[in-house]
Amino acid sequence: MALYVITRRSLFVATLALVLAGPVHAKTAKSQWVTVWSTAQITPGADSALSPADATDATLRQTIRVAKGGDMIRLRLSNTMGTEPLSLRNVHIARATLTGGSAIDPASDRSVTFGGLRDIIIPAGADYISDPISMTVADQSVLAISFHMPAGLPQPQTGHPGSRTTSWLASGDHVSDADLPEAKRFDHWFTITGLDIVNGSAKAAVVAFGDSITDGYGIKPNSDSRWPDFLGRRLKDKPVSVLNAGIGGNRLLLDGLGPNASARFDRDVLSQSGVRYVIVLEGVDARCPRDASRA
Repeated sequence: MALYVITRRSLFVATLALVLAGPVHAKTAKSQWVTVWSTAQITPGADSALSPADATDATLRQTIRVAKGGDMIRLRLSNTMGTEPLSLRNVHIARATLTGGSAIDPASDRSVTFGGLRDIIIPAGADYISDPISMTVADQSVLAISFHMPAGLPQPQTGHPGSRTTSWLASGDHVSDADLPEAKRFDHWFTITGLDIVNGSAKAAVVAFGDSITDGYGIKPNSDSRWPDFLGRRLKDKPVSVLNAGIGGNRLLLDGLGPNASARFDRDVLSQSGVRYVIVLEGVDARCPRDASRA
């Protein structure tokens, strides 16, 4: 009986993947922006959330590897899970020396504004998109995003605990420091949710939408060896960016470590700039209990 249930679910997932294999009709007609990096947002568990003492009056530096490059970018930050406003100061972006590293190239450091403002307050449940940033970014570049948190992170926090990428937290405002060697380190992302380019090497995006297999459970931190990472490198000569929308423990119809697949499809797939295709690998965790170690 158990084999029959698993087989039926597997067939449902396969059918869903075939149905969604064609182009997703995102709003691309009036915009040439294409998302080249994104991650799905959930509420971090107690074992991965930042403590108020550490996060208050602190600089958070996080690195991402973008699939494709260009000369104009924009950043997306999120307070999706928060029930209180999120205050950020001095958001900066720069080229990083390596994935998960704390050092940046100071010559590439750029201040990020939102509606012309350097200091922002993101309302509860909202995402903010930055003003366009003039910055030359190559394909497969590693970028560092730094910002100062004067009042810490609102509860519940918004992030992606399964980043498999090291982030750095230093007391005070150090967003433009060339390195943060004394900072605390952990393998989680907070608040950063996407990066777009315009008129760059990507003309469309494909979203890998799934659970812990897609999210990269079991890989070595900072190795960029999730299967969507490999797919992105195999498509290096194609004008397509591969985005990872995996969440460990994610399920089709029931919430787990994050919102269920049906509930988050609009935010994590359809809301990405320039998305045309989606690859679905869901249902593997449909019978699994809630397990924070898989996030």
